[in-house]
Amino acid sequence: MLIANPRAQRGPYPAALRSLMNLDRARENRRWLASWAALARGATPLHDLPDLAARLGVARLSVKDESVRSPLGSFKALGAPIALVRQILRRHPDLDPAALLNGHHAGLLQDTTVVSATDGNHGRGLAAAARSIGCCCVIVLHAHVSAEREQAIAVHGARIVRIAGNYDDSVEEAARLAAANGWQVVSDTSYEGYEDIPRDVMQGYATIAAEVLEQTGAAANEPGAFTHLFLQGGVGGLAAGVASCFWEFHGAQRPRFVVVEPRQADCLFQSAVQGRAARATGSVDSVMAGLACGETSPLAWRFLQPGIDAFMTIEDEAAVQAMRVLAAGSGQDIPIVAGESGAAGLAGLQALRSDAAGSAQLGLDERSRVLLINTEGATAPAVYEALVGETADAVLQRQAGWQAGARDAR
Repeated sequence: MLIANPRAQRGPYPAALRSLMNLDRARENRRWLASWAALARGATPLHDLPDLAARLGVARLSVKDESVRSPLGSFKALGAPIALVRQILRRHPDLDPAALLNGHHAGLLQDTTVVSATDGNHGRGLAAAARSIGCCCVIVLHAHVSAEREQAIAVHGARIVRIAGNYDDSVEEAARLAAANGWQVVSDTSYEGYEDIPRDVMQGYATIAAEVLEQTGAAANEPGAFTHLFLQGGVGGLAAGVASCFWEFHGAQRPRFVVVEPRQADCLFQSAVQGRAARATGSVDSVMAGLACGETSPLAWRFLQPGIDAFMTIEDEAAVQAMRVLAAGSGQDIPIVAGESGAAGLAGLQALRSDAAGSAQLGLDERSRVLLINTEGATAPAVYEALVGETADAVLQRQAGWQAGARDAR
């Protein structure tokens, strides 16, 4: 399903939004995170896939590969850590951010406890950051989070709390535990009276956009390398963080943004229909675990309502098929390990290119230059193998062989 957003704006980035999230703060975040040992040095790759672009009838198709951002395996390594740093600095403004991330103030913070709900990746990033900084971490997991994802969080020293229900129930439980124990919630989901930390999480994701702007040599207030960006949904944090950065930089020349989410977790689609932050209409449970969210973040919606051009939903099977396409690669296309949520953008693009009316509605044609973000690798390796039909390690071996062949060809 596709809905064009009648409230989307194409003028300059609004001052009210810039006061909340802006390029200056994004650049500061990048400087602070550069010292964290859990992040790879330098920008993540921007891969062109010319064979797939030709099959889909677009001029260019590129994938920003966040699977190699960190051993944590996803873009979430940019959000929770910087939000935790900023929250500590609110209480201890004289501390050095780099020293914090390197554990130099662990003695001061050993009695501090942070808590969050997660579908997997956000909790993993928060747990890793808390361990590096030296504070305690509690992660609330709902019934649909796999044991494999639980272990990936627990290995970073977090205490795990399991509950029945779905992601939204775990958000409520995290807030309850925080209030009862004097802990600090570090969540990417905003609610009444709780916006500073979710804003910081979203602002952390702007690093992805800032790197793309640099990698493509973009010029401010001019059309950029891409005409269309497909962004994953969830509660809206990634889409808000990335789209706001591109919008501020390009102004009225910004690309078109399309948000993709599971059919049964359609909270952003429903928000576009209703014109306000809304809830999903389906069961929420999806193979795209990172996008299985039932309620829109009101803070993210402030950016998405004026900034996103279209919202669409996809079936789980479409995401799985897109995972396989990216894993397969081709003569000119590097094989890529994309998790269930990581492949959602390609699934949305594939669905639109098989829909002439939808493509026309979004100006998506043979002249279009499309950017996708692979938001995660095989963060649940057993799930990845079951869905793709081969292990992530096997795909990475083929990737290495492809890269060696490409180097030899040059």
